[in-house]
Amino acid sequence: MTTTTRRHDDEVPRAVLIAAGALILFVFAGVAFIRLTTTPVPPGPVTPAAVMQTRDLAFRDNPEGGVTVWDVREDRLAAVLVPGEGGFIRGVLRAMARERRTEGVAPGGAFRLTAHADGRLSIEDLATGRVIDINAFGIDNARAFATLLSAKGELQ
Repeated sequence: MTTTTRRHDDEVPRAVLIAAGALILFVFAGVAFIRLTTTPVPPGPVTPAAVMQTRDLAFRDNPEGGVTVWDVREDRLAAVLVPGEGGFIRGVLRAMARERRTEGVAPGGAFRLTAHADGRLSIEDLATGRVIDINAFGIDNARAFATLLSAKGELQ
């Protein structure tokens, strides 16, 4: 007759399992209590950084498939984005154009590109008031817009 023996070395004591489960429940209950009883502190007023430079620009598709960038204040060509270039700039403009259509705003208005003292760049749709922080998309994408601040009609 053969007897099988159970090895107790491989088993986790029942008390340890109960304690671990109780700890998990305690943590979940504590987090739930704090989330439900704590009033969130509203953020303080955000002081915008000083404006260092602005440029009002209009963007128009040209027949060759590029985008003409026009300096509205100086009434002159600022830059031309050749086909296949300026993908990030085109993407931001498409998103802003879509928002204009959604809000029933006529296409073709100007955008204000702004360089702030803290190094941020933003673009504001002057027709809708929507502002996008360009730096949120990374340094390379911010550089693409930064070149438009000083472009003088050269091809991009």
